[in-house]
Amino acid sequence: MFPARFAPVLFAFLISGLMSCIVTCVATLKTLGFSDQVLGTWIEAWTFSWPIAFAVILVVGPATRKFVAKLTA
Repeated sequence: MFPARFAPVLFAFLISGLMSCIVTCVATLKTLGFSDQVLGTWIEAWTFSWPIAFAVILVVGPATRKFVAKLTA
């Protein structure tokens, strides 16, 4: 188990991995269709995009939470 203070970073890590996995898979399938190249191309795209998505969530996440708090009662 991780200490509670790591919850925001752990959340960002997991959600960025999941979202980048799904988005790169869909984009790769749309571009290449079901071909022999899909798996390798998708894994390459995912490993490239995950660190970027993680950094973006860490940077943009707090501002987004504040914005959502203003939009909700």
